[in-house]
Amino acid sequence: MNYEVTEKNSKKYIEYTPSEKLITSEQDALDIVAACMENETDRVMIHAAALADNFFDLSSGLAGNILLKLGNYRVKTAVVLNGEDKLTEKFKEFMAETNRGTSFGVFHDKGEAENWLLRG
Repeated sequence: MNYEVTEKNSKKYIEYTPSEKLITSEQDALDIVAACMENETDRVMIHAAALADNFFDLSSGLAGNILLKLGNYRVKTAVVLNGEDKLTEKFKEFMAETNRGTSFGVFHDKGEAENWLLRG
């Protein structure tokens, strides 16, 4: 899992970009939490291409498990989509629901995701 630390307006976030190693498990979520702690931030941006395909299949439970871990550690998480080709109708409903909250959001644009992460 590749990541970079970005600092803007005196706030930091970690950005995960696609690599050979995808985010595929709860252990990967804990690795994200550890990276946040090491870099003294509680914000993360994950590009959809860095996530395993079954993240977008809610019946797999992967999205729920990863988001539960990140939520338990109060890591504000933004996912940046690269299109809607992977999205099922159920995931789109899930996306609409979670975007109303303040701990997890799904965005079509990196700028939108960054603005949301840096608020508050």
